Amino acid sequence: MTKNKKRHWFWNLLIVLTVIFCVAAFVLHYKNYSAIEEGEFKVYSGIYRQQIPLSEIDTISLVQRIPQMERRNGFSWFAREKGVFNDSLTNSTTYVFVDDLRQQKVKVVHHDSLKLFFNFTDSLKTMTTYETLKNMVDGPE
Repeated sequence: MTKNKKRHWFWNLLIVLTVIFCVAAFVLHYKNYSAIEEGEFKVYSGIYRQQIPLSEIDTISLVQRIPQMERRNGFSWFAREKGVFNDSLTNSTTYVFVDDLRQQKVKVVHHDSLKLFFNFTDSLKTMTTYETLKNMVDGPE
């Protein structure tokens, strides 16, 4: 005669909810989303968001590498880098939304000293967004 062990439903539910939460967090942070609406450039990835008025953007440029910085919060996963960093040289806040560290990144300096680095998995989308922002801020050349 074998004794039947009955698992408690609470633990099964907790395991299922934990797996669903982890999958949802991965999906939300998997890629960057951006939009230019109502005079603002918006970029977000999961819980990390930035809304920058186009009138407050000082410079826009393309860079190959992001500088070495100290992470306040965020994460790195393979070639992805997301989060809020502190630039130790200038002691300024830097936001990073990089989907592929191997590709060019767009560097946006706004509000005099705040920096934002971003790119997308698709390099064509990165270049299109860069050119659109550059034209909106600097005007057509």
